[in-house]
Amino acid sequence: MSERFKDLVKIPAEPAAKMLSQANILLKTPIEAPPTALVEVVLAELDAKGALIDLLLLLAVVLPPRERVWWACMAARDYVGPKSEKDPLSLTKSEDWVFNPSDENRDAARDSLDHAYVDDDTVNCAIAVLYADGTLGPGDLAQYPAPAGAAEAAAFAMNMVALGELSDKFEEHGQLLIDRAINIARGGNGQINLVET
Repeated sequence: MSERFKDLVKIPAEPAAKMLSQANILLKTPIEAPPTALVEVVLAELDAKGALIDLLLLLAVVLPPRERVWWACMAARDYVGPKSEKDPLSLTKSEDWVFNPSDENRDAARDSLDHAYVDDDTVNCAIAVLYADGTLGPGDLAQYPAPAGAAEAAAFAMNMVALGELSDKFEEHGQLLIDRAINIARGGNGQINLVET
């Protein structure tokens, strides 16, 4: 098995199939590993099959909530660019939540959805924040479950938008998105460059 997916300390030692089922998400690529296979085994199989999209989807499911949002924010930064005064509100409020995952910052991310432009895809980051703990939000909304897989789907969508925005280097950028998630899953900050693997 590939060493690329070893030592994922932030990912629970649970079967990938169980985590996908809990998020109500199906992979398109047929998996030959048994249903009890851990995440690293399924990631390696998807990698061997060249299933980039399913790899990104599985990573969106298995990363813990805060790390998942950070991964989505980094994907948004890939095409939005470095921090500036013109940053989309949903992105900045989502980044605030990553560094201080308080109910106040979660509310701010939710509020940013109401003020986003219709073409602002960084709302996916804010949606991932809003549903991060599996509820509809903080306060009174915490008693209601979020749609299964909503946060996971939003983080995946943000990475797909970044991949589309940088489609001139599709494969290279796809591998960066994977390597970044793997770095985060190992306890890193995701700050890697294109020459690392």
